[in-house]
Amino acid sequence: MWSRLALAGLLAVGLAASSAHAPALAQAWQCRPPASLPQPVVDQRQSGEVRRTAVDGYILALSWSREYCRRRENSARDALQCGGTMGEFGFVLHGLWPEAKGPDYPQWCRTAAPLPRKVVAQNICIMPSVQLLQHQWAKHGTCMTRRPESYFNAARILFYALEFPDMDRLSRRGEQDGTLTAAKLTEEFALTNNGLPEAAIRVKTNRRGWLEEVHICLNRKFKPRTCPTFNRGVPANAQIRIWRGS
Repeated sequence: MWSRLALAGLLAVGLAASSAHAPALAQAWQCRPPASLPQPVVDQRQSGEVRRTAVDGYILALSWSREYCRRRENSARDALQCGGTMGEFGFVLHGLWPEAKGPDYPQWCRTAAPLPRKVVAQNICIMPSVQLLQHQWAKHGTCMTRRPESYFNAARILFYALEFPDMDRLSRRGEQDGTLTAAKLTEEFALTNNGLPEAAIRVKTNRRGWLEEVHICLNRKFKPRTCPTFNRGVPANAQIRIWRGS
């Protein structure tokens, strides 16, 4: 039986080369974007940053928004994600990143114009930062496809294919008995998503051990693969904590 993520991979392969219509926004039940969103500004790449290395796979990078938003509730720059006006987020999409066979991943492959407002509106509920949308397209998306619509369609399908563990339960478990490790969180992700092996998951924390991100490693067909050795997370036995919000 195909897993949701494997099916999403098949769809994403086609979308990376086309402009097929995206599915309805799965977060629409809780995400309430404003009627008018700001226009992003062009990201200026620095000289020497351009790398057009061959693509060998991808990373679907998921950010734990509640940790990111801790102490950013009043930040004007992060108002859409952290101000509460659009809702309260759990995992959001940090990006879909092309990878090389080594750590020198491709980036800034072409000059990127400001994203169309329609693209921003379609994706603001999975990546609730207008300027981050622009940055991800300019730095990563331009190395995958010529159209931002294709890049974000693929990223959105992959994001919505995932089921997320009960993070509130895991957070409280970690508080109560201190047994929440990176291996346990990885196991929970794998159990929640049929066909997603633990070897395809990496957990990232800050220096104090609070969860920041989860990375899903994908092959060139956007299907889960064992993460390459250069894509490191915290050790499997590292104790982690999950911020639930104030």
